[in-house]
Amino acid sequence: MMQQERNTTLRKAVVTALGGMVLGAGLTGMPAMASEGGDKGDITLAYVEWSSEVASTNVVRAVLEQQGYNVDISSLSAAAMWQAVAYGDADAMVSAWLPTTHADYYSKLKDRLDNLGANLEGTKLGLVVPEYVDDVSMISDLEEHADEFNDKITGIDPGAGIMSKTEDAIDTYGLSNMSLTSGSGATMTAALDSAIKNEEPIVVTGWTPHWMFSRYDLKYLNDPEGVFGGAEEIDTIARQGLEKEMPGAYCILDNFHWTPDQMGEVMLMNREDGSDPYENARQWVSNHEDVVSQWTEGCNS
Repeated sequence: MMQQERNTTLRKAVVTALGGMVLGAGLTGMPAMASEGGDKGDITLAYVEWSSEVASTNVVRAVLEQQGYNVDISSLSAAAMWQAVAYGDADAMVSAWLPTTHADYYSKLKDRLDNLGANLEGTKLGLVVPEYVDDVSMISDLEEHADEFNDKITGIDPGAGIMSKTEDAIDTYGLSNMSLTSGSGATMTAALDSAIKNEEPIVVTGWTPHWMFSRYDLKYLNDPEGVFGGAEEIDTIARQGLEKEMPGAYCILDNFHWTPDQMGEVMLMNREDGSDPYENARQWVSNHEDVVSQWTEGCNS
């Protein structure tokens, strides 16, 4: 598919997602990043603007480019990301949080997709507070201490699965005095940073892997009702037909698998002032040839 056509169809995916699913405040658009170029074809990767997915998508992009593909990446809301891959407007994503966070999207679209399995295991999501908040250990404790938290849970973008799970938690645990505020991953971590500097109580929507657990002393609130589910994984999802059209790229995507510690290295690199996630990914790929060789093994088609 020509790049101009791909850009047009990607915009169609956004329109489809807006029409087919409730996205709250809408998309978090970001222009596709220019790539180095390659002669094996064009690949578009869709992702959500979360620190974990910025890290993984740029690393996969760097590897694919290293192998001769021309790669664009497009930041979308979660709903639009799933729609883009399902309808062939993007080729793949490495940002599918399953079986809980993106369960609704997957259940609606799985018949149109190839699930290549986990690229990272051992993820988790839930409500998070600083360790110094010692009088709250359960989600249900928030009701009694709501005023200490200014009656709010600080969330991220409204289209994220963790936001709907948090709304479920508010209902399940009877948090009548607490409300969920939306924003972005960046505004959530900025609020967290400010609260911790002043040693103030704050509760945020959190997930692992995330760089904030390396920077701050945090704890998940116990969730005995299992609203947020158990351990999750991040899966790689490809559009149907990609394996036949670009078997080499499909093979790399299928082989891609790393650990939370490896992802954490890239996320911390991305936190440095003035750093470029794409350049950081290229540097990480250059420094981990042994890992990358496992992802590219047998993918010369």
